[in-house]
Amino acid sequence: MGIIFSMINSLIGGGQGVAEIVLVGCGCPLRGMGWYHAVQLLGGECPSGKLAYIVEPWFMGGGASGPGGPEFAEFQKKSRGRTWSEILQISKSLTIALSGASGPGGPEFAEFQKKAEAEHGVKFFKSVGELPPVADGVKRLALISGRTSDNPRLMSESIEAGCTTIYLEKPGAPSVAEIEKMVEVSKTKNVPVLMGYNKNVCKYVSRVRDHASGVADSHVTFVSNNTYENNDASLGECFERNCEGMLKNMAIHELALLVSFYDVTVDNIESVTADKEFSSMQTLKGPSGKDFTDFDKIKFTIKTKTGKEVSVQADRCGGDTSYATVTNSSGEEVFRHSMPDEDDKANVDVLAAKYPGAMPYFFSQDPDYTTVKERVSNFCANGVEAEGVATLEVAKDTLKVAEYLVPLLQKQLS
Repeated sequence: MGIIFSMINSLIGGGQGVAEIVLVGCGCPLRGMGWYHAVQLLGGECPSGKLAYIVEPWFMGGGASGPGGPEFAEFQKKSRGRTWSEILQISKSLTIALSGASGPGGPEFAEFQKKAEAEHGVKFFKSVGELPPVADGVKRLALISGRTSDNPRLMSESIEAGCTTIYLEKPGAPSVAEIEKMVEVSKTKNVPVLMGYNKNVCKYVSRVRDHASGVADSHVTFVSNNTYENNDASLGECFERNCEGMLKNMAIHELALLVSFYDVTVDNIESVTADKEFSSMQTLKGPSGKDFTDFDKIKFTIKTKTGKEVSVQADRCGGDTSYATVTNSSGEEVFRHSMPDEDDKANVDVLAAKYPGAMPYFFSQDPDYTTVKERVSNFCANGVEAEGVATLEVAKDTLKVAEYLVPLLQKQLS
């Protein structure tokens, strides 16, 4: 594989290299963010990067015999030697067959693996340590999309495996203390770490910011919605699976926007005010039977010491459209832009038909996922600045803000 990349890069010339990408954490097809990253890369949507390896510790390890494991194995077996379109049909049939099964993921992953191996030459491994050495002249990029708690270890292992750039999914680490250690490792090893905060490059964000700049005393509100069912079972499963909490998970993208564009840091926050009428905090039982306390919806406004003011609204059961608004000094809404907008909805429909059963947010954010991956890949391969892409330092400040906000908002809603 490394020889192929060396040949590609030497033939292309002119500084237009291609990064060798290692996806760490594929997850369940149709459900895992890592899987969707793989789909985009295998579809040729990121010209500066080629998916060479997938590391999947769960479905190729302990998860092979647990819930979802058998399905992964079946997916792997059926995909070998098939075309990409055939693999997609296999995934669809497995999704239908498994809709009432005890555990999702295993068969689909197995099918996906076989297809990716046969049609794209992707090699699969159970751990980062099994990766082959980097060939001369090759720039290796790790795209880490595993569990948040595993990210510090996976980042260090990826660096040891020869990766010269790391693409890390949000929030980066479970705690500020851990992400601060990761920042030091990044600096010591001289390996840049860039974050998958795709909303930093979203069209709706840039257009709302541009419009707000032309409105006197404007106020921007970023709204994030998701499609969980509004009942104890659905939200309880959500609370347990995303046990880091809403502000470190679903709403972390909005907090990254505040850090990146509105000077929001813990030291610069003057006040935080929850919208008690909108917001809701619950304690629910997850599938394990344990209790989890989190926000099912939250809205708050932050004022900074430097005179900026911005609001965030997040709702687990709010639907599949996220957006941002601009209001004037009288509180009247003067501009709104959504994700997806009218131009993007046609693409959403195409993707929904192509991948039935997949998480809806994959489709609405599809162009932005591609943009971030291409910019990070181009940075790794050719040294081109990854414009607008958040750094690990931004992730650190974002996580600090999240940890600062949680007890404040909980207290206001108690």
